[in-house]
Amino acid sequence: MPSQTTGNRKGAAARLLFADTHRSADQRYVSGFDVPDPFISFQAKRKWHAVLNQLEFSRALKESRFDVVLPLENAMEQAREAFGSSRVGYAEVVTTLARDFGISRFKVGADFPAGLAFKLVDLGLEVEVADGSLFPKRETKSEEEIACIREGNRCSAAGIRAAEKALRASVVKNRILYLDGRKLTSERLQRIIEVACLEAGSVSANTIAAGGDQACDPHCNGSGPLRANELIIVDVFPRVTKTGYFGDMTRTFLKGRASEEQKALYAAVLQAQQEAISKIKAGVNGKSIHGGVVDTFSRLGYETKRGEMGATGFIHGTGHGLGLEIHEAPRVSTVSQKLKRDTVVTIEPGLYYPGLGGCRIEDVVAAREDGAELLSSYHYRWQIR
Repeated sequence: MPSQTTGNRKGAAARLLFADTHRSADQRYVSGFDVPDPFISFQAKRKWHAVLNQLEFSRALKESRFDVVLPLENAMEQAREAFGSSRVGYAEVVTTLARDFGISRFKVGADFPAGLAFKLVDLGLEVEVADGSLFPKRETKSEEEIACIREGNRCSAAGIRAAEKALRASVVKNRILYLDGRKLTSERLQRIIEVACLEAGSVSANTIAAGGDQACDPHCNGSGPLRANELIIVDVFPRVTKTGYFGDMTRTFLKGRASEEQKALYAAVLQAQQEAISKIKAGVNGKSIHGGVVDTFSRLGYETKRGEMGATGFIHGTGHGLGLEIHEAPRVSTVSQKLKRDTVVTIEPGLYYPGLGGCRIEDVVAAREDGAELLSSYHYRWQIR
């Protein structure tokens, strides 16, 4: 089986990827452009090399960040000659390239294809699985990356704005919301949001527009008619088409008249979120930020309970890293992790009580030396008459 040793007996292992850029944030991070099918990339002599077929080769020369782009067709022919066989695949290509570059060991990520890893080992290479991220530098963002995430949140705001506009235009009949004579369902509101994100230059998938008790399950997308006087969570996390970076924002709305209990719930979540943002800066421990949110909710009388039917109250972490993945390092949670300078995280406390409803408010910040830089922008006016 593939070696998982971290020793350095034969020199440093060369990093190796075999993935497309849609599913692999690492491949997108290395390549800087979009390729829908898996391809080989590897590091040798301090340069990143890609092996791409003729369909992508010329585009890679113009658009990618690779130092060297090699044609797959040539590499396949070299592998056939090296192995004396007309039937070769990616494992033989990688092995042939490794011999050419004097590489005996590769380091791969935990998501590297297992079948390819086993075949490489069978062909005489060592394969080391990275302990943690294959690219630890991804945790901190360059100014260019921060600008890309800000753009992602502009797209998020476009989606939330479209949702608010639809809710404002809706009318109430027997407590059900109607828009243009038809029931305003979660699915319909999701489509409205996703069209707005698409027009803004991004793709929003699995959009959350959940009302009532459905909103008490934080990852429930929502389904069926939306109702008046119920809290509606709108969580929009689109991927910018041009760059691959995500935005991630959440707002909670209510169409109709809010009860005093709903007003108090929203006020508690907003207070906890704003206090948490005010404490973000480089060097702070995400665990202490999360603990502060827990303390705020406890002080305001909002308990978290876990039972046979699930949990109520504050039932998730305060935030997560954001970039080429919607959830990446670091975490703002019960796990002790200091926020490095220029890390980007969400701050999204929430409270969930079936019968009363769910409320979550989310923004994105960069941890700077002197505090938090807000990378998302949308108002907090939540009651819609």
